[in-house]
Amino acid sequence: MSKALRELRSDGEATRARILEAAGELFAAAGFAETTSKAIAARAGVDLASINYHFGGRGGLYQAVLIEAHRRFVDLADLRELALSAVPAADKLKRLIGQIVQQTTDDAGGWHLAVLVAEILAPSSHAQVLFQSEIPSKASYLNSILAELTGIPEDDPALLRCAISTVAPCILLLIGRRGVPGPVQELRKVPYGDLVDHLHRYAIGGLEAIGREYAGARAARSRKRRK
Repeated sequence: MSKALRELRSDGEATRARILEAAGELFAAAGFAETTSKAIAARAGVDLASINYHFGGRGGLYQAVLIEAHRRFVDLADLRELALSAVPAADKLKRLIGQIVQQTTDDAGGWHLAVLVAEILAPSSHAQVLFQSEIPSKASYLNSILAELTGIPEDDPALLRCAISTVAPCILLLIGRRGVPGPVQELRKVPYGDLVDHLHRYAIGGLEAIGREYAGARAARSRKRRK
């Protein structure tokens, strides 16, 4: 690759990143419907054609922002490294919960959190891109941790229920960033270490109970087949 081509590609990547960051900040502040391409272009210091060139329009840009927001919330490489590590499964889950709690209770946070909260509370058709690009691969690593804890195969529907039950409190904490009054705000005031310990113990207790139930049912089926 020639030097001129490398520089052109580098400039293009920098422009794309600048547009993405500007769009993320504006979408977080005003939402997708109220944020115009013109406002994004002005904030990023580019022309409107650059948005169309890099993202195919405002809708494509918003999808890119959603993907980037999800990546900042849970990084696939970090999750993969955690899931494949030699750390005991219970400790893996605690580390993951700790990472999520740290983000959801940090009042500073970043635009990615506001964008995700808005999409959770009022899902748009653009959210489907997350189920196509981000969520499946991350869910597979979470499932591997939960399977190790429960003894339930990763393709068993029972493990999906376990995953939803484990993640739900963290999503609730994320929604609590909107400042809606109620018990979630009291929960967010709990010291970080105490909150992580509580959520971890609660999750482990439920997962172990489901695992015992699953093992018991499997043993009962095995005995029945032998008769």
